[in-house]
Amino acid sequence: MSVTLEIDLLRTFQAVARLGQFRAAAEQIHRSPAAVSVQIQRLEAVVGGRLFERDNQSVSLTPTGERLISHADELLRRHDAMLGELQGRRQAGRIKFGVPDEYAQHLIRDILPRFAAHWPEVVLEVITAPSLTLRDKVARRHLHLALTVQPLGEQTAADALAVTTPVWVGARGGEETWGADRAVPGALPLALHASGCCYRDAMLRALDQAGRPWRVVLTSPSSLAVEACVEAGLAVSLIDRSRVTAAMQVLEDLPTIPPHEAVLLHTPQAGPAVERLASMIRRHFHF
Repeated sequence: MSVTLEIDLLRTFQAVARLGQFRAAAEQIHRSPAAVSVQIQRLEAVVGGRLFERDNQSVSLTPTGERLISHADELLRRHDAMLGELQGRRQAGRIKFGVPDEYAQHLIRDILPRFAAHWPEVVLEVITAPSLTLRDKVARRHLHLALTVQPLGEQTAADALAVTTPVWVGARGGEETWGADRAVPGALPLALHASGCCYRDAMLRALDQAGRPWRVVLTSPSSLAVEACVEAGLAVSLIDRSRVTAAMQVLEDLPTIPPHEAVLLHTPQAGPAVERLASMIRRHFHF
């Protein structure tokens, strides 16, 4: 009896290897964690060895898994490209795509490789920038497509993807640290996102309207730098509730910020390649 490697099993294996968690992979491929485990067990039976070392938090590739992933990536890329061409999906062109820093990892890791596998002849150029900057670049036709964040219900010609709840955060148990070396007595120390970020505008406007004094500890285009500053107890900031870590606590006594939404903006008549990328983002984007 001949042994074959099923494409579906390889795709599940690739998702687990890329994300490092069975649960995260299950969410990406729209299966239950139990179904993902069964598929990995079936694949391990075919290759004749364990593919992952597992603990309570994450998984890592075994030597057998390392050998398989290099082949699996190439095989899946060729499979998807061949199928796309046979089904008349051959597409060429260039797409300039923009995304805020805090969502770049998800888009680059989970969605853009899928798009590149389906349409390998489309050249992608990706930039990261604050949402208001990206909106301006789309309006000026410097970008074909951009994922941006805006206040919920704002009137723009955009495709809504998901609603996010912005929350104030500080270091867990760090109330005394925030006030230890204040340059301005009574001022709230802030870690600010870069100019052009709607969260930056929202937090400063809310504090000014509430008459709450503030001072700047950090200004950065990097969401990781802002979050590190918060976790270190140096400042507070405004982030998506989905990005709150175990080292942070939500601060309930600061002004409430209304919900925002992630949306897709694109230039008129951007072309079929742009629409295909937009369609894939609509299907797979999540907070």
